[in-house]
Amino acid sequence: MCASLITKYNVAGPRYTSYPTVPYWDNDSFSLKHWKETIMQSFKESNESQGISLYIHLPFCESLCTFCGCNKRITKNHDVEIPYLKSVLKELQLYIDMFEERPIIKELHLGGGTPTFFTPQNLQMLLEGLFRRTKKAANADLSFEGHPNNTTEEHLDVLASFGFTRVSYGVQDYNETVQKAIHRIQPFENVKNVTKAARNAGFTSVGHDIIFGLPFQKKEHIIHTIERTKELMPDRIAFYSYAHVPWLKGNGQRGFKEENLPSAEEKRVQYETGKRMLLEAGYVEIGMDHFALPTDSLYKASVSKTIHRNFMGYTDSKTQVMIGLGASAISDSWYGFAQNEKGVEAYQDLVEKNIIPVYRGHVLTKEDLVIRKHILNLMCTLETNWKHQEDYFNELPDVLVKLKEIEKDGLIEFQKNGLTVTEKGRPFVRNICMAFDLLLQRKQPETRLFSMTI
Repeated sequence: MCASLITKYNVAGPRYTSYPTVPYWDNDSFSLKHWKETIMQSFKESNESQGISLYIHLPFCESLCTFCGCNKRITKNHDVEIPYLKSVLKELQLYIDMFEERPIIKELHLGGGTPTFFTPQNLQMLLEGLFRRTKKAANADLSFEGHPNNTTEEHLDVLASFGFTRVSYGVQDYNETVQKAIHRIQPFENVKNVTKAARNAGFTSVGHDIIFGLPFQKKEHIIHTIERTKELMPDRIAFYSYAHVPWLKGNGQRGFKEENLPSAEEKRVQYETGKRMLLEAGYVEIGMDHFALPTDSLYKASVSKTIHRNFMGYTDSKTQVMIGLGASAISDSWYGFAQNEKGVEAYQDLVEKNIIPVYRGHVLTKEDLVIRKHILNLMCTLETNWKHQEDYFNELPDVLVKLKEIEKDGLIEFQKNGLTVTEKGRPFVRNICMAFDLLLQRKQPETRLFSMTI
């Protein structure tokens, strides 16, 4: 990759799991009333035809991983499990009471934190309560995030009994020095054992998460990690750039010094090396940072262009409604976003008072909806078009000016009424999306909000 392009485009930018991005939500004009209106509208429009996606945030971890930017609560006290799960089920019931109809679950994901912090018996209690209150679509996609050190065969058997077929394990890197720096010690044997156990339990899609750009990480560490990964051939691989955002409240990214991080140029060498090895092993690059075997449903969704991206990452199909349950979980009605209270106690207190526990959000404007579609198209299929929106782009020449500059660098190619990201442009897809991000252009942040794009 050209060093001058890295220098030019290595800027702070969003990962675009949503548009508008969270720092640009109009919280001042948002209210719980507005949220209820948008989620009710969207639910009525789509529940019967699409079903809904459900994300459950399980925030507890026994130890802190210093690469993690997620909302979490570090504790070894497992007495927190049942009260928290009861709050999650009660929050779900608050939505069902509002809908006056049982949601059809098309997609369910347990994220964290560490979902396998919870005992198999308590996860069973959660899922029994959930499916008593909802219907499960015939082709429902159920998945969870598993920690290789504490995911047991019993966890896998319980989840499989409810129809879970997909698991992603956080691997990050197999080098001991890197693992110590990020406080995530897990031998290859642990990952090998849980990968095999998931397949034995009937899971048809096993994913591994690998991160490049970690402290003390070198090119040879990426080679070693990918070589070990190829021994197991997971169905999906998320190959992420480490997001260094130590300024976020509650973030544990302070277990190392800035000088211990690889440079932008070193990170790109790590990525290109890992990408080449994955492609040679038979994986196909999908969207941004993701690879899948041709037998996996994510690859098939990519080919059929039904792939979708939301706060859960890339998914096989789109639902208009995504409800997030649990502390800090984010919901998406397509017309609006809402985030729950981040603190566990504040979240539980509102639920106990029969209040849907959102504390901020955004209702999308007409302009937001148009831009959202373009950014979603680019993130999912690396192309977009404005065939029916010529007037829109005529009114917004700044977008086309920025795109013309990106075209000069060979990162995109224009068609008659659209554009396609080139192979050269793949690593810069976040930058390409930023050209459409009018909110970001109109008000540049005064402080760092996002990780670097390269």
